[in-house]
Amino acid sequence: MQKAGEVEMVKGVLNSDAKDETRREPSLYVVATPIGNMGDLSLRARAVLEQVDRIAAEDTRNTARMLDALGIKKPLMAHHAHNEQDSAEGILACLQRGESVGLVSDAGTPAVSDPGAVVVRRVAQAGFKVVPVPGASSVLAVVAASGLVEGPFTFRGFLPAKGKGRVDALKSWLACAEPQVVFEAPHRVMQLVDDLEAAGAGDRAMCAGRELTKQFETFYRGLGASVFEQIRNDPNAERGEWAWVIAGSSLSAADADSAQASADLDTWLVLLLAELPLKTAVAVVVKATGLAKNTVYDRALALKG
Repeated sequence: MQKAGEVEMVKGVLNSDAKDETRREPSLYVVATPIGNMGDLSLRARAVLEQVDRIAAEDTRNTARMLDALGIKKPLMAHHAHNEQDSAEGILACLQRGESVGLVSDAGTPAVSDPGAVVVRRVAQAGFKVVPVPGASSVLAVVAASGLVEGPFTFRGFLPAKGKGRVDALKSWLACAEPQVVFEAPHRVMQLVDDLEAAGAGDRAMCAGRELTKQFETFYRGLGASVFEQIRNDPNAERGEWAWVIAGSSLSAADADSAQASADLDTWLVLLLAELPLKTAVAVVVKATGLAKNTVYDRALALKG
């Protein structure tokens, strides 16, 4: 049983940011907000939002609704991907006037697949204090619910929206030995399913989570082929953000290197064969990569065919 003094100490720690006498120095507070469930807003985060002089928000309308629900009135300024450089200077000007600023994104933690890194770097370089106020995380939520992570994992965030960069990034991520955490937008989730299937991930263990912490939170677990089928049959699949954990590759390091080399060879040949005769393309690739001429020539014939 806790003694009275211990209880008061715990209360003091929990509410240290909420004391009336607390004076906020001109600092940037990087505040994590809920990823869906308002119950996940920490006591500390609420206290900081109540006490800072102003709040820089990814979307001022979304943040205004959250603050209204909390009964908090604060001046808001826009800080998003399209104005990040200019708004970073505006935030710095506020700090130079002696104001404290809270930085929030629409959900989760700023600077994690959201704007924020530019202003944090600029503020720190100017000598002002940057204070992280951690909270709910879709990365950790899906990792914890997946059952696929027992050690290191790699957080990737969002794939490129389209094109060769998207395909190349996915191939590279799937070649890694550790589990990969990937985000996807609702309107591109079916494209991700198709891309994963085309990349041969149908036999890879994975967990796909939608609407994390919200009323319709959903997880699909199993081998890729099963997960793909479940998502394609889900009439609500294109509603809500997705977070995925994809098990790491079981290939050995040597096999992974060999697979990457084959992918690189194909990339070279496809580009060059579109512009040059076969023998010339082969000669260029052999010179550039040092691969055996017969290996390159045979692959070029296969691609040409």
